[in-house]
Amino acid sequence: MRFLLFVLLFLSFAYALGLVLANNTEVGVNLLFSQAPTMNLGLLLILCLMLGIVIGILLALLIFRVLQNKWEISRLQKAKTNLQEQLTQANIVIDRQANSPTVEEAVYGSTAINVKDGVDSDLDENATLTKHKRD
Repeated sequence: MRFLLFVLLFLSFAYALGLVLANNTEVGVNLLFSQAPTMNLGLLLILCLMLGIVIGILLALLIFRVLQNKWEISRLQKAKTNLQEQLTQANIVIDRQANSPTVEEAVYGSTAINVKDGVDSDLDENATLTKHKRD
């Protein structure tokens, strides 16, 4: 891998050197609001090429970061939807448990009126069983 990188670096240096030697005329550069000193056309081409590469890499990193953020947002929205469904199911289970009959209701029925205890003799004739819901 290092060898391949070294070969690419050498080829790009040789191309840049050939570009400078082939285009050796002097040109003035107008930067709209200022004038740069005259320089070799090959050197100007290499500077523009390097500037384009740097700007391209920066834009590619920015676009990748934007895409990465969109992927993260999408993943988090899916996780949120999943958690909302779990919360809804948990609330349904809690409601079922809260509305389920108590032990007294299950044993004596929901209309336990005039339930008498045969063992206790000190209860009066009209005693009723009352139920209390737990909080």
